[in-house]
Amino acid sequence: MTTTIVLFALALYLGAYFTFGRRLRDRLLKSHEAPAAPSERLSDGVDYVPTSRYVLFGHHFASIAGAGPITGPAMAVAWGWLPGLLWIWFGNVLLGAIHDYLALAASVRYDGRSVQFVAQDVLGKKAGRTFSWFLLFLCVLVVAAFGDIVAGQFAEDGRVFFSFVFFCVAAVITGVLMYRTKLGLGWSSLVGVGLILLAFEAGNLFPAAWPKDAYFVLIFVYILLASTLPVNLLLQPRDYLSSYFLYFGLLIGGVAALLSFRGLEAIPAFTSFSAPLVAGQPSPFWPTVPLIIACGALSGFHALVASGTSAKQLAKETDALFVGYGAMLVEGFLSTLVVVAIAAFGAEALGAKLMTTPALNRFVQSFAAMVTSELPFLSMSFMTLFSAVWVSTFALTTLDTTNRLGRYIVQEMAIPLRETRPGLHRLLSNRWAASFLIAFLGIFLARSGGYVVLWPAFSGANQLLASIVMLTVAVWVKRSLDRRYTTAVLVPAAFLWVTVTCALVWYEVVAVPTFFADPSKTASVVTGVVVGALNLVMLVLSFSMVGSFFRSWRLEPAGTPEAAGA
Repeated sequence: MTTTIVLFALALYLGAYFTFGRRLRDRLLKSHEAPAAPSERLSDGVDYVPTSRYVLFGHHFASIAGAGPITGPAMAVAWGWLPGLLWIWFGNVLLGAIHDYLALAASVRYDGRSVQFVAQDVLGKKAGRTFSWFLLFLCVLVVAAFGDIVAGQFAEDGRVFFSFVFFCVAAVITGVLMYRTKLGLGWSSLVGVGLILLAFEAGNLFPAAWPKDAYFVLIFVYILLASTLPVNLLLQPRDYLSSYFLYFGLLIGGVAALLSFRGLEAIPAFTSFSAPLVAGQPSPFWPTVPLIIACGALSGFHALVASGTSAKQLAKETDALFVGYGAMLVEGFLSTLVVVAIAAFGAEALGAKLMTTPALNRFVQSFAAMVTSELPFLSMSFMTLFSAVWVSTFALTTLDTTNRLGRYIVQEMAIPLRETRPGLHRLLSNRWAASFLIAFLGIFLARSGGYVVLWPAFSGANQLLASIVMLTVAVWVKRSLDRRYTTAVLVPAAFLWVTVTCALVWYEVVAVPTFFADPSKTASVVTGVVVGALNLVMLVLSFSMVGSFFRSWRLEPAGTPEAAGA
């Protein structure tokens, strides 16, 4: 069964990339006729930096993935392995890859501007302002959810923290070699991979044993620095080296799954339509699945990365297919391996504790068991460390990228204050102050609640954003490109918006009240107030955005086939 599932996933994703993906590039976008990319025309050495598509793929994938394609599927097996797998596969191909690719392409056509700028042009100024607040809240929730995940991972295994610290040192050295010496990409990459191996050994030699609160402080300092320094000093080379975690993990995981020929016996194909997932409450698969499975199938956060950092580094528009569409499909394959590992090897790794073990540890132990079972030359100790560092590295990558994106949003929102409140404008326009604001709010919220509480809130906001981005892109396609392709964007967007809106209403009515069940637990009450308020505000903002969409859809003239590539 494991072999059949992996082969089917590979065929599905490769088929989508080489058929529909290329059709979008060549017939809808006509990227081969596009002018020079913003990274070349607006190069500034800080944010706009022309980058090899292979380096950028590593940065983009590491930024969009985080722990998302692992955490969600690892939790979703509570419904059984089949429902989550179907959502991952078809959500990825019919929603996620289209969303990511067109969001990246639209940003490139708008000089690498943020997705809210595109929304403002396509849907109107009011929609642009609404979008900015929506994105700001999402950035805070992303930092909160992933900050708690990383702090927990560091506290769980003392080897992981210093492995990551030395990995960052390796990234800085690799970046210097890539950009300031004549070694070039190949030799610099070889040195970087060698330094990664040393980082693993350093983690084994210097295990940390600090409380979780200490890691919150360290994570705060790290994301503040990483999101403010020039992108090619730490962020880009670190993400590029992170991609080697991806390649190695996917290779050995894929090979192990193909060789195992094992049934998925640890988890039934289907358990219950309403498994106790969100806040411990019976959670119906529809509509609550987008509150659990985010990045593996679809993620609005990907549009922030695409338009926030990747569009500014894309060397030429034709690379957008490989970076945007391709990275999303690879993320879906990673989520497939997560489900396979837990469903086939979870019982062997964790026994009766499988479903009571936290989601990330569930994956770490199951993945290590799957790989060492079929590839015995890799030790269990190494594979558990590798899996844990893999998760924490990608989660931290999402954290610092999110903080950088949040900084862009705060700085853009401060522009209207230039004349009326010059002092406040100077403060919010300062990159350090803007970065501090997002990092502080996110880590504060992470400190007050666990990822089992924060994750559904993040996922819901994330999927709601994705539906709004797709609605925006549908108007852009109709107005500026080719109306024949609007249905491929509009229908999935409408389905997703209805689904996630129903899910967030359910979350507000069923899940949020559980935070107040024990008034003596101050942290839980604080989390309930903040998360419940953010969730409610985002629902209101969402209806406002949909109203702007309908007005724009009626008013904007339909694009003609000849308008494609305009």
